[in-house]
Amino acid sequence: MPIYQTGAYQVRPSGVDKVKQAIQEFVRYVQASESGARMYLAWQQKDDPTRFLHLFIFEDAAAQARHGQSEAVKRFESIYSPELVGGEVVFTDYELVAGKGAEASRTAAAPQH
Repeated sequence: MPIYQTGAYQVRPSGVDKVKQAIQEFVRYVQASESGARMYLAWQQKDDPTRFLHLFIFEDAAAQARHGQSEAVKRFESIYSPELVGGEVVFTDYELVAGKGAEASRTAAAPQH
Protein backbone atom coordinates (compact mmCIF):
# COMPACT_ATOMS: atom_id res chain seq x y z
CA MET A 1 0.00 0.00 0.00
CA PRO A 2 1.49 3.37 -0.99
CA ILE A 3 2.70 5.79 1.68
CA TYR A 4 1.99 9.49 1.12
CA GLN A 5 4.11 11.84 3.20
CA THR A 6 5.46 15.38 3.38
CA GLY A 7 8.49 16.81 5.14
CA ALA A 8 8.53 20.54 5.94
CA TYR A 9 11.37 22.61 7.34
CA GLN A 10 12.95 26.05 7.46
CA VAL A 11 16.62 26.93 7.14
CA ARG A 12 18.57 30.09 7.99
CA PRO A 13 18.86 32.54 5.06
CA SER A 14 22.62 32.00 4.82
CA GLY A 15 22.06 28.27 4.25
CA VAL A 16 19.47 28.44 1.45
CA ASP A 17 21.86 28.01 -1.48
CA LYS A 18 23.77 25.19 0.20
CA VAL A 19 20.54 23.35 1.04
CA LYS A 20 19.13 23.83 -2.47
CA GLN A 21 22.26 22.31 -3.96
CA ALA A 22 22.04 19.39 -1.53
CA ILE A 23 18.36 18.87 -2.44
CA GLN A 24 19.20 18.74 -6.14
CA GLU A 25 21.95 16.17 -5.57
CA PHE A 26 19.75 14.13 -3.24
CA VAL A 27 16.77 14.05 -5.61
CA ARG A 28 19.05 12.91 -8.44
CA TYR A 29 20.09 10.00 -6.20
CA VAL A 30 16.43 9.15 -5.44
CA GLN A 31 15.56 9.27 -9.15
CA ALA A 32 18.45 6.97 -10.08
CA SER A 33 18.50 4.57 -7.13
CA GLU A 34 15.13 4.26 -5.39
CA SER A 35 12.64 2.40 -7.53
CA GLY A 36 10.29 2.22 -4.52
CA ALA A 37 10.03 6.00 -4.42
CA ARG A 38 7.15 6.56 -6.82
CA MET A 39 7.37 10.33 -6.39
CA TYR A 40 9.81 12.65 -4.66
CA LEU A 41 9.36 16.39 -5.11
CA ALA A 42 11.08 19.24 -3.29
CA TRP A 43 9.44 22.65 -3.27
CA GLN A 44 10.70 26.00 -2.03
CA GLN A 45 8.16 28.51 -0.72
CA LYS A 46 7.93 31.50 -3.07
CA ASP A 47 7.26 34.19 -0.45
CA ASP A 48 9.76 32.77 2.06
CA PRO A 49 12.66 31.00 0.31
CA THR A 50 13.96 29.68 3.63
CA ARG A 51 11.04 27.21 3.78
CA PHE A 52 11.01 23.88 1.97
CA LEU A 53 8.41 21.16 1.52
CA HIS A 54 9.23 17.67 0.25
CA LEU A 55 6.43 15.45 -1.07
CA PHE A 56 6.94 11.69 -1.18
CA ILE A 57 5.03 8.67 -2.40
CA PHE A 58 6.66 5.40 -1.43
CA GLU A 59 5.55 2.08 -2.89
CA ASP A 60 5.19 0.57 0.59
CA ALA A 61 6.67 0.61 4.11
CA ALA A 62 9.72 -1.36 2.98
CA ALA A 63 10.54 1.26 0.32
CA GLN A 64 10.12 4.02 2.89
CA ALA A 65 12.43 2.20 5.30
CA ARG A 66 15.09 1.66 2.62
CA HIS A 67 14.92 5.35 1.80
CA GLY A 68 15.22 6.43 5.43
CA GLN A 69 18.17 4.14 6.10
CA SER A 70 20.16 5.04 2.99
CA GLU A 71 23.58 6.66 3.11
CA ALA A 72 22.21 9.36 0.81
CA VAL A 73 19.63 10.39 3.43
CA LYS A 74 22.33 10.53 6.10
CA ARG A 75 24.51 12.68 3.83
CA PHE A 76 21.57 15.01 3.01
CA GLU A 77 20.67 15.30 6.71
CA SER A 78 24.28 16.21 7.55
CA ILE A 79 24.03 19.19 5.19
CA TYR A 80 20.59 20.60 6.03
CA SER A 81 20.45 19.83 9.77
CA PRO A 82 22.98 22.48 10.85
CA GLU A 83 20.99 25.05 8.85
CA LEU A 84 17.58 24.33 10.44
CA VAL A 85 15.74 27.07 12.32
CA GLY A 86 12.41 26.80 14.08
CA GLY A 87 12.72 23.11 14.90
CA GLU A 88 13.29 19.80 13.19
CA VAL A 89 11.77 18.58 9.94
CA VAL A 90 8.05 17.94 10.41
CA PHE A 91 6.95 14.76 8.65
CA THR A 92 3.22 14.32 8.05
CA ASP A 93 1.47 11.20 6.72
CA TYR A 94 -1.54 11.44 4.42
CA GLU A 95 -4.17 9.24 2.80
CA LEU A 96 -5.05 9.82 -0.82
CA VAL A 97 -8.68 10.87 -1.24
CA ALA A 98 -8.73 11.82 -4.93
CA GLY A 99 -6.38 13.13 -7.58
CA LYS A 100 -5.44 13.38 -11.22
CA GLY A 101 -2.92 11.02 -12.75
CA ALA A 102 -2.15 7.33 -12.95
CA GLU A 103 -0.97 7.14 -9.34
CA ALA A 104 -4.15 8.70 -8.02
CA SER A 105 -6.53 6.66 -10.15
CA ARG A 106 -4.87 3.36 -9.21
CA THR A 107 -4.77 3.92 -5.49
CA ALA A 108 -7.66 6.15 -4.41
CA ALA A 109 -10.16 4.29 -2.32
CA ALA A 110 -13.62 3.88 -3.75
CA PRO A 111 -16.34 5.71 -1.81
CA GLN A 112 -18.14 3.59 0.77
CA HIS A 113 -21.97 3.66 0.67
